Amino acid sequence: MKPFLDFIPILLFFIAYKYYDIYVATTVVIIASVLQATYVYITEKRLPAMLLASTALIVLLGAATLILHDENFIKWKPTVVNWLFAVAFIASIYIGKKPILQRMMESTFQHFPTAIWQRMSWLWGMFFIGIGMINLWVAYHFDTDTWVNFKLFGLLSITFVFIIAQSIYMMRLNQQYAPIEATQDQHKENN
Repeated sequence: MKPFLDFIPILLFFIAYKYYDIYVATTVVIIASVLQATYVYITEKRLPAMLLASTALIVLLGAATLILHDENFIKWKPTVVNWLFAVAFIASIYIGKKPILQRMMESTFQHFPTAIWQRMSWLWGMFFIGIGMINLWVAYHFDTDTWVNFKLFGLLSITFVFIIAQSIYMMRLNQQYAPIEATQDQHKENN
């Protein structure tokens, strides 16, 4: 349910843009994002930092888009959010006891050494910097229709491919770093 909930404001933005224009779509995404953050806060009794930052950016950049009647502000939102993700992933290597990626995934990949978590965090950070740059390139080199389509389909597709590649890589690493006892137990079960 959560991934679907996260996707709703983007989908509503896309639909509103297709039926109206960038300014109506911006209004819709502001309202949808505030409602989404409110729902998460009511149901979870907390608001995750990245959701708070994303919602604040949508409200701030969306308001600038509407007040100044300049669509470039809303076009910056995916880049700023992705760059904030990059900063969080990379900074977590140096601040705190564990990188964010390790905190999110160590229950599944328990045996990775710290160096692997740090390398993976750098990869995720570089990925977020890269897609932020790609968003700006599309925003400034193509028309708004192309950018809106890219925002929904392009960024989502690139992220999906990256996550699949990372999952495959992490599964291979997991086999490499699995404890010897687990490997021996598996060998006994196979015989």
